[in-house]
Amino acid sequence: MGKIEMKTPLVEMDGDEMTRILWQMIKDELLLPYIDLKTEYYDLGLKHRNETDDQVTIDSAKATQKYGVAVKCATITPNAARVEEYDLKEMWKSPNGTIRAILDGTVFRAPIRVKGIDPCVKNWEKPITLARHAYGDVYKNVETRIPGAGKAELVFTGVDGQEIRQTIHEFDGPGVIQGIHNTDKSILSFAKSCFNYALDTKQDLWFATKDTISKVYDHRFKDIFQEVYDSEYKDRFEENGLEYFYTLIDDAVARVMKTKGGFIWACKNYDGDVMSDMVSSACGSLAMMTSVLVSPSGVYEYEAAHGTVQRHYYKHLQGEETSTNSVATIFAWTGALKKRGELDGISELCSFADELERATLSTIESGKMTKDLALITSMKNVTVLNSEGFIKAIRETLEAVS
Repeated sequence: MGKIEMKTPLVEMDGDEMTRILWQMIKDELLLPYIDLKTEYYDLGLKHRNETDDQVTIDSAKATQKYGVAVKCATITPNAARVEEYDLKEMWKSPNGTIRAILDGTVFRAPIRVKGIDPCVKNWEKPITLARHAYGDVYKNVETRIPGAGKAELVFTGVDGQEIRQTIHEFDGPGVIQGIHNTDKSILSFAKSCFNYALDTKQDLWFATKDTISKVYDHRFKDIFQEVYDSEYKDRFEENGLEYFYTLIDDAVARVMKTKGGFIWACKNYDGDVMSDMVSSACGSLAMMTSVLVSPSGVYEYEAAHGTVQRHYYKHLQGEETSTNSVATIFAWTGALKKRGELDGISELCSFADELERATLSTIESGKMTKDLALITSMKNVTVLNSEGFIKAIRETLEAVS
């Protein structure tokens, strides 16, 4: 049989360290033999981002706006140690943060459930989808070290000359300050993306912040969500038997442990970052979670919800064998291929992506898996495969059912 033809390219964003190694393995073993893969390639590896003064990240986001669908490998957000390790010109911002700001999207993350890998929270019968606001807060902060005693102020100067000034703190010694922001426009996009996604997937929607403490900042999120719900979505939610409610973030954490799952939990940027890792880890592994950035204009960017697996990469460089879970990265590709096929009317591409997902899960359910899953599975006498061996086993499963 011939390869499946594509009409429109995917935007392909390559990444760093061990996930970059897996990225190429997945293409070589699971995609290129079956698809005439068309991509517009951008190297978001830290070395190339540094060489281009991070312009490549901006270019990849703009290309995503043009083509509508992207797939992204995990990338490094450098700290001081990485600046030294890679001899960086500066401590570049998170590429995910840059892309999310340009696309004005919301990140939806959900665990990949598979037989034999049971959630730590035993009553979770269905996946919990985390909707993470993808703009602002600490990810676009301004912060500085305070050298000594003095007064820190929050100052806003309007274009009309109006000035708002508030004291942050009267310092009697060294300290730190941080300024964060958000915009009504971005919060509105976040709210609409969440309500639309809930209707599309027929799931209830929770939203949680800490407005009892943050009486202006967090309360603005709460108000916008409620205004949008009441004016645009309430009737449709009720027609579909769906519920929307707001609660405090600490109450949501307590509630979520007692639910059966099967709903969307919307969070601000940092809360969503933390809670999605909690949910994915409780369901088995950080490598078992899908992640898609959806913009209000209908642009999609798929990625794994985990990092670059630095420890395994250093072992790989030393010639040691690794057993790195590639499931989330595979599902990033399948998600992007399905969406590309859906938008371009290529049913064969959608079907292939579904088959690859089934083959991936069937391989695990047959007892062949990476070490992280072998340590937590309820199955007996499993076979632990190395990074490449697991991907090759998936190919064998795929070809057996094709």
